[in-house]
Amino acid sequence: MVKRLIKFAALVSLFTFVIGSAAFPVLASNDNDEDVINEKYGPPIVVYGEALSDKQKDEVRNLLGVKDPSKVKEIVVTGKDLVTYIDGDEHSNMYSSAKIIRKDTGEGLVINQVTPENITEVTDEMYANALLTAGIEDAIVDVVSPVKVTGHSALVGIYKAYDEGEGTALDKDRTEVANQELNLATKLAKKEGLDQDKVSELLTEIKKEIAAQNPATKEDIEKIIDEKLKSLEIQLSPEDRQLLVDLFNKMRDLNINFDNVKNQLENLSTDIQKRIEEAVGDKGFLESVSNFFKELIDSIKSIFS
Repeated sequence: MVKRLIKFAALVSLFTFVIGSAAFPVLASNDNDEDVINEKYGPPIVVYGEALSDKQKDEVRNLLGVKDPSKVKEIVVTGKDLVTYIDGDEHSNMYSSAKIIRKDTGEGLVINQVTPENITEVTDEMYANALLTAGIEDAIVDVVSPVKVTGHSALVGIYKAYDEGEGTALDKDRTEVANQELNLATKLAKKEGLDQDKVSELLTEIKKEIAAQNPATKEDIEKIIDEKLKSLEIQLSPEDRQLLVDLFNKMRDLNINFDNVKNQLENLSTDIQKRIEEAVGDKGFLESVSNFFKELIDSIKSIFS
């Protein structure tokens, strides 16, 4: 019995440590010294959702590490921008905000959700996949919201930031497909038996295979998708499978060359695998805690039986 209580105390201590560690907030990227003027790309661009109050705007500045607003380019994203970029509702309240720092070719895309507890549907990997599709390949992107939001409209601010930059305007057809990709990703993640990481893994693996095979026809796209669904052991309805086929066929029609971001897709795939492994580990830990409590209760019962 003493051994069991010692084991219980150790598990409780470990559980407290894990929970306590998760409570620390995520900070905005530090790779953005505002005192250094980037003569190649200009200052970081900070985009604020139109619905933010003055107090919330100050909170967002603080979360994004904006110490001196004069050292960044600040713009506001509106409901009209929502219509322009993702065909959304003009009357929607815009809270999601972002800071974008352009980087040199080959440095890759880094997504940092500063307030992950307030972005309820879109993961880092979903943002990364959509932005790579849109043509954003080398940048640090910090995403923040002072209130709970799904996270879709953060894309609007990022797209607008690029349009506001010098010579960085994005291809509208690509941004439309990227938005469709994000919408489909969040839709599939709500399906029974799927989660955000598994959906991100599927999209990333399909893109990697497209980069490797350069499919010439819709039938080639269908073959790649079916192979990935099988290898990842993902079951989709015929309707959802068709949505995937239609999405990636549009990408093929736009001649989006994923071969250019092959290394980034590999890194993204590694990150997703790590997240999935960690989730499995967490599940195993919680199951062990549950089993221990059951064993302990059974032992206590046996004392009085």
